Amino acid sequence: MFKKNLYLFICLICTNSLFAQTQTLTLQQSIAIATDSSLQTFRVKNLYRSSYWEYKSYKAARLPSLTLSLTPIRFNRDFVSRYDSENNIDIYRQQQSLSSYGNLSLTQNVDFTGGTFFIDSELGYFRNIGDNAYSQFSSVPFRVGYSQALFGYNSFKWERKIEPLKYEKAKKEFLYSCEEISETSIQYFFNLAMAQLEYDLAVENVTSSDSLFYIGSERLKIASISQADLLTLKLDALNAKNTLKSVSIGLKRAMLSFLAYLNLPKDTEIHLELPDRPTNIEVAFDQALSLSKENNPDYLEYQLNILAAEKEVERTQKKTAFDANITASVGFNQVADNFISAYQNPLEQDVVRVGLSIPLVDWGVRKGNANMAKSNLNVARISVQQSQTYLEQDVMLTVSDYGVQQNMIASAEEAQSLANLAYNSTKQRFMIGKADVNSLTLSLGRLNTAQKNYIIALKNYWLSFYKLRKLTLYDFEKKVSLSYQFDELMINR
Repeated sequence: MFKKNLYLFICLICTNSLFAQTQTLTLQQSIAIATDSSLQTFRVKNLYRSSYWEYKSYKAARLPSLTLSLTPIRFNRDFVSRYDSENNIDIYRQQQSLSSYGNLSLTQNVDFTGGTFFIDSELGYFRNIGDNAYSQFSSVPFRVGYSQALFGYNSFKWERKIEPLKYEKAKKEFLYSCEEISETSIQYFFNLAMAQLEYDLAVENVTSSDSLFYIGSERLKIASISQADLLTLKLDALNAKNTLKSVSIGLKRAMLSFLAYLNLPKDTEIHLELPDRPTNIEVAFDQALSLSKENNPDYLEYQLNILAAEKEVERTQKKTAFDANITASVGFNQVADNFISAYQNPLEQDVVRVGLSIPLVDWGVRKGNANMAKSNLNVARISVQQSQTYLEQDVMLTVSDYGVQQNMIASAEEAQSLANLAYNSTKQRFMIGKADVNSLTLSLGRLNTAQKNYIIALKNYWLSFYKLRKLTLYDFEKKVSLSYQFDELMINR
């Protein structure tokens, strides 16, 4: 329902833009559009899809696999060396042959042991062409076997540990990236809001400065204002017009940047509605830290780094010692001149193979690799410890900053109200000749600064709030983990 409404809202914007109508957007609507339709969102979704299919491939590799291997036809004609017993010499004779081969194999990897269990069936055909022509069929109707490295590195065991963590990290990184998109949306939103405010102030300043210059001109006639003050008013009016031209360019630039990030048509006209003062939400550092450890993908990254280093240690250690593997199979086989006979009265086929690989002299290469892997593991543990410390500090500072920003909004709102009252009072006093130009200019400057500071305070608050959401992947308003948004954000996956 949310996505449908959002789609209708975007369509409404695109349709009405044809009639040059201005659309109003709130902060939350801007964030919703960005997380649904921005180019950055498409990139984030595709990164997740890549991890999703990687995990699906891992799961599929854990299931039995059925493979058909075929050599439909092979023709061979060449000269081969043969021994001539009558003359006691080797001679070359031409040989021509035609053969075919097929194997149907069912295999299953065993994670716990690292071995491979298999069941297969084979059929081969060979025909010698020439003076001594003959044909043979070779069959293995059924064979079952198992292959195992006795002391070697078990990659299946490590994949079982690592791959589920990688997929869980990918899901959390998707949510983390969506919160980053929200942060960026807030930046663009308030950049445009500030540009619109500066434009509105410039328009108002042009009107006000023209009015004050006219009043000053009338007061000069009755000698209640000096020529220098009148020139100052005229200069203010000229500067106001120049400022309006400058901020118009800045407004257009901010508007285009905002539309580009939200992936909206360039000719869309947007007017922003500033959010109200947010409801105070108390967030304790211990709560935020606990949520961060539970939900932040960085902690899963730390676990994966340690596992990867431990995996490399085991792999290199296994290579320093001798390696042994065993393959055993039991089945039936038969050879005959025709296809049917090749499957009659098959003989038992037993195969046991043991292989050994013993390093004798490698000049310390294997030992050096093993020691290097151990050192890398120690480095990884120290790096993870440092990264965890930095992340905890970031959470602590963000919680502290969030509390400060809530107070800053109240102060900025009060300052804006006081500056507005002071300016109106000074303007009235100027009009009746009880305030000079400098007082009026100073009062107007304070009002403009207060209005800008209020927008800055709102921006800093929402940036701090969404950064806290990003670090913890937790919705503090609804008091629920952001994982509830995952399926909603990945609609039409």
